[in-house]
Amino acid sequence: MPDQQSNQQSNQQSEQHLDQQSEQHSRPSRALRLGVAGPVGTGKSSILATLCRELAGELAMAVVTNDIYTDEDARFLRSAGVLPTERIRAVETGACPHTAIRDDVSANLDAVEDLEEAYGPLDLVLVESGGDNLTATFSPALADAQLFCIDVAGGGDVARKGGPGITGADLLIINKTDLAPYVEVDVAAMVADASHARDGLPVLALSKNDPVSVAELADWVRKMLERHRSGTHVPTDPGPMAPHSHSHSHSHDHGHDGS
Repeated sequence: MPDQQSNQQSNQQSEQHLDQQSEQHSRPSRALRLGVAGPVGTGKSSILATLCRELAGELAMAVVTNDIYTDEDARFLRSAGVLPTERIRAVETGACPHTAIRDDVSANLDAVEDLEEAYGPLDLVLVESGGDNLTATFSPALADAQLFCIDVAGGGDVARKGGPGITGADLLIINKTDLAPYVEVDVAAMVADASHARDGLPVLALSKNDPVSVAELADWVRKMLERHRSGTHVPTDPGPMAPHSHSHSHSHDHGHDGS
């Protein structure tokens, strides 16, 4: 009997060890990579700055920005003092923004991995797309989760227009809600339209001047990080971008004064 009990205990310990190994194997050993996309001027850089101010005191963070021919978004974040300057990298895509976040993510992936190697272990890496249209989505090979940003100044009907970014991102942000009275937009109606389009996926009405909505955004990121660490979050693809073209005069997201 003692030998039988000893064997049972040994088997149980072996099973527990295997379970622990399997659990550890399923848990990501790297930072959560959070993509932020949206049309020009909707406030992506401002959202990154807000998240850094809210979370940098508790999380080890880094940022990768995308512009076509400049590093202006990175310079904006560096000048804002939201992170040590060396933790903010710029990728100059040289092509339409969606190219570097979906079609060929190698430049962004290199920047993310370089940051993790140089300053790791990191908890969170934010990757900002250059300004694109409503179809812009990140490849799951680059981003574990995705925010998509629209704003009230773009019109109250934007959410109804749909597109993979609006309908499928992990979180849709309706930004600059403090401007709604000046552009005659009903924020509640816009949120309702967005919620209907997203079939239950979360929608956040945000203003960087509203502490309550800023806290909600930070809490959402914390919860996503917990899911990433536990291995319960599975990156999803919001859907392929619709075929489209851009003129050579394609503009950038430079609305940093409150955008």
